[in-house]
Amino acid sequence: MSEHTLPADHETDLTGQWVSKRRKVVGDATTNRIEWLIGNHLVLLGRDASGMSELYRDPASGKLWELTWPQPEMHGGGPPRLTQIEVASARAKYGSLADG
Repeated sequence: MSEHTLPADHETDLTGQWVSKRRKVVGDATTNRIEWLIGNHLVLLGRDASGMSELYRDPASGKLWELTWPQPEMHGGGPPRLTQIEVASARAKYGSLADG
């Protein structure tokens, strides 16, 4: 799947990984895809109170996506994870931002 591909209907969770290339740690193809999606397609609705997760809406499908960094033991929280989130869960965590 291309790094510049919109999420397919069956995709609900994209988890990036860090890989070592030429003595340097870089993001894998999924990490690059997440970065492309949040930079070029998804619409940022806001951040949670901690600032450690962000809520996005897919303008094509209307689905909500949450960006997190689920490995707090790693620098910067580790590689990103983009997970589809239900509206009720988004409202509980982000309040009215989920309606944006």
